[in-house]
Amino acid sequence: MDTLAIELSLRDALPAAARGDQAAYGRVVALCQNAVTGIALAITRDVQASEDIAQEAFLKGWRQLATLKNPDSFLPWLREITRNLARDHLRAQRRRPMTGETAEIALTLAADTAPTPAETLLQTEQEAAAREVIAALPEDSREVLLLYYREGQRSQQVASLLGITDAAVRKRLSRARHYVREELMARFGEFARTSAPSAAFASGVLGMLALAAPPSAGAVVLGTGGAVAGKGLLKLLGGALGATAFGTLVGIGAVWFGIRKYLRDPLDARERDQLLRYGTVNTLAILLFIVGISTLARVPGWMPHTALTLAYMAVIGWTSGRWLPQILQRRQARDLVLDPEGEGRRMQRQRTWRVWGCVLGFTLATAGLFAGLVMSGRLSF
Repeated sequence: MDTLAIELSLRDALPAAARGDQAAYGRVVALCQNAVTGIALAITRDVQASEDIAQEAFLKGWRQLATLKNPDSFLPWLREITRNLARDHLRAQRRRPMTGETAEIALTLAADTAPTPAETLLQTEQEAAAREVIAALPEDSREVLLLYYREGQRSQQVASLLGITDAAVRKRLSRARHYVREELMARFGEFARTSAPSAAFASGVLGMLALAAPPSAGAVVLGTGGAVAGKGLLKLLGGALGATAFGTLVGIGAVWFGIRKYLRDPLDARERDQLLRYGTVNTLAILLFIVGISTLARVPGWMPHTALTLAYMAVIGWTSGRWLPQILQRRQARDLVLDPEGEGRRMQRQRTWRVWGCVLGFTLATAGLFAGLVMSGRLSF
């Protein structure tokens, strides 16, 4: 694929990916994987580490894609993410106790199957050549050289992927050849080609997206109140249907669990009807919140999600803190006549639990909202 085709493909795929289209982001990964793994390898000098870093970079890009305003900024942004992750990896390796060869020469290839003795010898020679070349070159020349061979020795394509001019690519290639013998360069070229990530790399990243926060997904927070204690539920980062369904069921279950003992033995038909209305209103509030936050999943920014969550918390706070106690007033008045001392203690415990339940529920809900906004890339510091 030539440079223009890559640029057009990225411009076509990125808007769809930013809306949460995983297949579109898979195309982005396939287009950029050589550049990203090449940058990581030039810094870490470790094939396996470079692929791990590239996967992490693509996942980070996926989570924060909605924050990117201009598709043309994607490649420079992704390159910077990759370089930062690779340098973080090197710093972590320096702090970690090491055995055997040091990380500076730990350049190993992942084998697909058990190699024959001849293949092992050839691989060892290629790795030795790669180590010698990498040790001799500055970082910018390593990036250019690795990508040059991985992209079929097309300098213009390398320039586009690295965000530099074709003249700069040729200059760095010339500088690299000045440092390295011709025979060694040929063996390095073979290493660069054979160590490039296969199509399975993009498939692997695409599979991991199901576990990552979508680029424009907010957090779905459930904070539910009961008769005795307000119950807070923090569940759900948007995009995981199973988690959303589970959180919805738990939230609705908590509402009805809180009033179950009153429904089993209602004071009269009036109290029973009021309790049923209370449970129904809270159930509808939870369902409407789920629908609302799911609808907002494609809306950029953090303010709409925060406003909806605060409104939801206010509704739950009012129903559990004000409406339910009003429904139970007649029951409590009756019980005070029958057992003044015992009912007085029960009412005090209920008030205490209700206050702490609401505080805990709203704290968890707020923490869930904040975590969801940060993890989805909507809120950053």
